[in-house]
Amino acid sequence: MSGTLECRHRAGQSRTARLITGGVWRSAAACRSADPDLFFPISDSGPAVKQAAEAKAICATCRVQRECLAFALRTEQVHGIWGGTTEGERAAARRTTLGGRATDERIPQGAPLQA
Repeated sequence: MSGTLECRHRAGQSRTARLITGGVWRSAAACRSADPDLFFPISDSGPAVKQAAEAKAICATCRVQRECLAFALRTEQVHGIWGGTTEGERAAARRTTLGGRATDERIPQGAPLQA
């Protein structure tokens, strides 16, 4: 059954936990109900600074922040707010990785981690 999740309920595991561990983290993302444009500021100054802060505030409440950031780093997303990080913050995280592969220890302290 390609693309389907295991339907059996594991004791003590919520539906959200099953979705996240099943690789369907996006369905649990806090940003799903937000305007997607909010997460793609057009610059690093002026009103875009406030826009990025609003997007990051949503990320800060997200259950799948680590998964989102991990995804952004793994797929080299260069635009937008992913996992509570800006383009520049992810670029800095990439520069501190070993061999181009991000590890949790190498992500800047306080940076939200997502896949």
